[in-house]
Amino acid sequence: MTAAGPGDPDELARLRGEVRALRARVRAYPLISQAQGMLQERYALPDAEAAFTLMRRASQRFNVKMRTLAGALVTTARPDERTAVWFPRRVRHPEPALGFLPPGTEGARSRGAVLGAVLDRTLDVVGTGMGNVQTVDRVRGGLRMERHTGLSEEFVDFFEHVGPDGTSCARAARDVSQVTVRDVESDPVFSEPARQVILAAGSRACHSVPLTTSAGRCVGMVSAHADRPLPELDRTRIEALDTLGAQAGRWLAWYERTVLLDALEYLHALGRESRAAPRPAHHPAGPARGAPAGA
Repeated sequence: MTAAGPGDPDELARLRGEVRALRARVRAYPLISQAQGMLQERYALPDAEAAFTLMRRASQRFNVKMRTLAGALVTTARPDERTAVWFPRRVRHPEPALGFLPPGTEGARSRGAVLGAVLDRTLDVVGTGMGNVQTVDRVRGGLRMERHTGLSEEFVDFFEHVGPDGTSCARAARDVSQVTVRDVESDPVFSEPARQVILAAGSRACHSVPLTTSAGRCVGMVSAHADRPLPELDRTRIEALDTLGAQAGRWLAWYERTVLLDALEYLHALGRESRAAPRPAHHPAGPARGAPAGA
C-alpha cells in the first residue's frame, strides 16, 4: 500500500475542499470581525476574543453557522441592554411541513440539511446532476451560494455572490418566478463573463426556482444546470417545483424568525451575564526577576 501522491484523485479532492473552506473563512472574516466589535461595545467585553467566545457558544448551541449568526447580529436592531429579553413581543409559530425531505430525516432539520434536500429534489425533477442553492444575503443584498454539486471550482468562486443583474437566478429573484434558459450560449439574460464561466463548467441550459415566503418574498434560489439544451418543462414539473420553492421559502422564513432569533436571544443573555460578572483586577507585570528592564 503506497501513500497518496499529489495526483491521487482523493487527495486532490481533499485539498480542494480545504482550499474552499479557507476561502469561505477569508470571505466571512470581515463580517464576523464587525459582529465581534458590536458585541464588545454593547456588553463592555474586554476584547474581541471574548466576543468571539460568546458567538461560538451561541453558534454551537443552536447549530447556526458563525457567518449566519454574524449577519443576523449586524442587521438586527440592537436590543435594550437594560432588559433581559431582546424580542419581547415575538410570536412563535410551529415549524412548517416539508414534503421533499428524504424518509427518516424529519427530526434532523438543520438549515444545511434542508438546503441540501432542496437541491437534491430540484435536480431529480429537472433530471440533471449539476446545480446550486442560494439564499438572500441579508448584509450585502443579492444571492449567496450555500450548496452546490457537479459544478467547477471556477463556477463556485465566480457565483459565490450574485448581484441584481447578469444571471438567470437574479432575474428569477427579481420577478419571483421560475426562469428556464434553454440555451446558455445564446440567451441574453447573462452577462458575457457569467456566460463564459457557465459554459466552461459544462452547463448548456439551466432552470431557476425562487424559494418564497407566504407573502411572496424571495428568500432563496435553487438552480439546476444541464449539459444539453433544455426543453420547456411540463406543467407537472413546474408545479412540483413551485410547491418545493414555497415549502422551502416558508421554512427558511420560519428558521429566521425562530432558530436565528433564539440564537440572538441567547447571545444577548450571555452578553448581559458577561457584563455583570466581576472582572479580576489587572496588575501590569514587572520585568522578570533577573532580566534587564528593556528585555
